[in-house]
Amino acid sequence: MENQYSYYNTDNQNNNTQYSGGDYQNQPQHEKKPQKKLPKVVLVIGVALLFGVVSSATFLTTNFIGNQILGLTNSGEKAKEPAAQVNSTELTRSSSVITSDVSGVVESVMPSLVSITNMSVQEVQSFFGGYQQQESESAGSGIIISQTDNELLIVTNNHVVEGSQTLTVTFADNTSLEANIKGTNADNDLAVISVPMAEISEDTLNAIAVATMGDSTKLNIGEPAIAIGNALGYGQSVTTGVISAVDRESTTIDETTGEAVSSGVKLIQTDAAINPGNSGGALVNAKGEVIGISSSKLAGTMVEGMGYAIPISDVTDIISDLMNRETKTKVAENERGYLGITGFDVDAQSAERYHMPTGVYVEDVVKNGGAENAGITKGNIITGLEGVDVDGMESLQRELQYYAKDETISITIQIPENNGEYTEKIVDVKLGKKLK
Repeated sequence: MENQYSYYNTDNQNNNTQYSGGDYQNQPQHEKKPQKKLPKVVLVIGVALLFGVVSSATFLTTNFIGNQILGLTNSGEKAKEPAAQVNSTELTRSSSVITSDVSGVVESVMPSLVSITNMSVQEVQSFFGGYQQQESESAGSGIIISQTDNELLIVTNNHVVEGSQTLTVTFADNTSLEANIKGTNADNDLAVISVPMAEISEDTLNAIAVATMGDSTKLNIGEPAIAIGNALGYGQSVTTGVISAVDRESTTIDETTGEAVSSGVKLIQTDAAINPGNSGGALVNAKGEVIGISSSKLAGTMVEGMGYAIPISDVTDIISDLMNRETKTKVAENERGYLGITGFDVDAQSAERYHMPTGVYVEDVVKNGGAENAGITKGNIITGLEGVDVDGMESLQRELQYYAKDETISITIQIPENNGEYTEKIVDVKLGKKLK
């Protein structure tokens, strides 16, 4: 607030007494006219007026000189800020303009995003202690990254599609189509899924677009970040924030020890809200370029605004590899191939206790079955199928549903040695038919 000063001006009149010249004593005596004395009140007022004139003149003069020396302006004019100078060189001043409207960016990016619904079957414990299969539904997001003559390719998180029986993709025009898994990479939590081009209508093709990829290696801390995804399964929504940090190390909690274990994956940290369902969605910059794939958030009563995304530039090669894999389509049950084993799960707790790898412990092999013919024996532990990690019978059976009888697949096994260690080996198995 500016200080406001009021100025008061008064007009002063002087009363002068005139005397005639000459020697006073030699002058003839004249009759003195009686002089009227000024009332005291009038005298006081006159002195006050005289003081006001002098004070006002002094103040105005001082004010004028101060303005000239200090470069100040009159109270009615806007002061001009002097340019900051060093050695007579004018310095530039930082901009204070912040643009918060991201509607244009969102409008350009939204056609390249999809919502993903995963219908899966899980084994849950019943009230009486047994286990039964129960269908469950989960939501996630995806980014359209490429189009071929036959397929539309979408990148997402591995945990979005994991365990799926049916994957449904919903596009920007609310059209929904079933998708197939192209390839997955659990270590980096990535997956590529595809939708056949033949099933996509002309109207939908006109409503969607391939995303523009940015360079996540050139991110600056504090620059704007926009997260778009299928939050809570309600459809696409937008949150905004900034890049809080880069190269954050990803950790997971060991179920056995309860300790945080580093995954070795470096992530982008942002304070843009990342909610369940955002996984697999886009983190974009102010240009509308995808700089990250939303992956997770740090939750807790003492935590706020800590979301994470996979840097797009760090996983370009992995995504390209997944895109070039053969699309997985489920085989009809009567045509499905079988390994020819019986086994049980080696979970994390058992693996810790008995110093074994997690996977499927081979309890027995079927005589002349695919597993026996490939050299798999009792005591081996199956840990992978066609490059996909296997952590139990459920995941093994889920992967086998994409392969037909007489098809040859690669199986990763762990072979026990005499010293208690295990040696990894990859064997080719020709799948057989289901025994009645």
